[in-house]
Amino acid sequence: MKIYNTLTGKKEEFIPFSKNEVRIYACGVTVYDYCHIGHARSAIVFDVMRKYFHYKGFHVTYVRNFTDIDDKIINRAQQEGIPWDAVAKKYTDEYYTDMDRLGVGRADVEPKATEHIGEIIAIVQKLIEKGFAYEADGSVYYSVDAFPAYGKLSKRDTDEMIAGARIEVDERKRNPLDFALWKKSKEGEPFWESPWGEGRPGWHIECTAMSMKHLGESFDIHGGGADLLFPHHENEIAQSEAASGKPFVKYWVHNGFITIDKEKMSKSLGNFFTIREVLDRFDPEVVRFFLLSTHYRSPIEFSDLLLQEAEASIDKYYTTIMRIQDFVEKKTDGKEALSKAGELFSALLSSFFIGNFQEAMDDDFNTALAIGHIFELVRELNRFLDSKPSSLKDRQLVLAAQERLAEAGEILHLFGRTPPEWYASLMKVKSIGLSETEIHQKIKERQDARLRKDWQLADTIRRELEEKGIILEDKKDGTAWKVRVG
Repeated sequence: MKIYNTLTGKKEEFIPFSKNEVRIYACGVTVYDYCHIGHARSAIVFDVMRKYFHYKGFHVTYVRNFTDIDDKIINRAQQEGIPWDAVAKKYTDEYYTDMDRLGVGRADVEPKATEHIGEIIAIVQKLIEKGFAYEADGSVYYSVDAFPAYGKLSKRDTDEMIAGARIEVDERKRNPLDFALWKKSKEGEPFWESPWGEGRPGWHIECTAMSMKHLGESFDIHGGGADLLFPHHENEIAQSEAASGKPFVKYWVHNGFITIDKEKMSKSLGNFFTIREVLDRFDPEVVRFFLLSTHYRSPIEFSDLLLQEAEASIDKYYTTIMRIQDFVEKKTDGKEALSKAGELFSALLSSFFIGNFQEAMDDDFNTALAIGHIFELVRELNRFLDSKPSSLKDRQLVLAAQERLAEAGEILHLFGRTPPEWYASLMKVKSIGLSETEIHQKIKERQDARLRKDWQLADTIRRELEEKGIILEDKKDGTAWKVRVG
């Protein structure tokens, strides 16, 4: 199993610090606003990594934090006229609402920065004692010059770092790149007591304190969005390794940006979409599929067209599941042996899960390729069903294929519903003004019309349903329906 390590710039064989145990820390959100689709990508990426490690037999400890004190939270509290901690609670709750809809599981530990003030102060004191930090007028700054390896993650020189960072003009700093470990509180701001007076922690030191407390001074994987690589993760390395004297993280993992019209999505540019805005128009499974259909390190171009393509792909999957159900309900011809088509399909199936799917996931969690293999199997399964298999062994083979597909889907947290559940959700998202009961009533009316040979009425009912987004399919044993996609 190989993982791309941002620190070394290459794929490396994954060897955890402790055999069969993986410790992961993923940077969570600053809870001052609704989450955007970029937050969804990072959360889903690490959710799948965690699931796959579990599947591979590792004991996983997954930590994902909340930054619940920050300038942005304080500013939002002032704007809304409510306490800062009420802002943090409100948007933490909204985060869970969004993640639950996307099928993102809870982390094993979900620490909040304000719950770790004691740990933060202790680390800052240690950095001062070791000469890596200095106090200035009630604030404490990390001295970048004291850490020769600064820049090893981002591979930037000093000029690039100054240009690429949001450097606050502060005459108290010895170097423009020095960053705040502890901030002196301003009038009216929340504060905690410290050896340097009333203040609050800087952003970077929060993650160091939380990760070290729950995972130790050295752990396996740390990650987040590519936007966190510098300065946040660079600063984490500097302060953590200076404090402990040990390597901080073995593998650094960063997911790529989401772009709109080839431009990075960001709040500052005003070209972003919140998760709930997207979920108002598309089913959560569609969004999750869309985000996993590109390798996590690559950028994703966000568009309605691509989401519609994702929707069509998922619909193809559930249509195949319906075909399987129809096939299984039919009587076999009593023969035991596989058909010739079954023999060919059996060979493909045997190589799918242990071979193709796992190979893709073992290669730096290549969900795009893994999904490609899923749909290769779906395509071949449909081809096999087209051959009209009829033996008992054929039926068993089809059911085995369904099990393999479900197993792969469970790792990605996709395809876990029944076709009726999928279509019920689509009806809600697409605001189809009919209930399932009403659809079935219309189908019965049409069937009655056909029995009376009232073809005009039957065609009228079909058209009426099509106009509302419901597609009918006549079969030997009745009429099936589905929601039009795309």
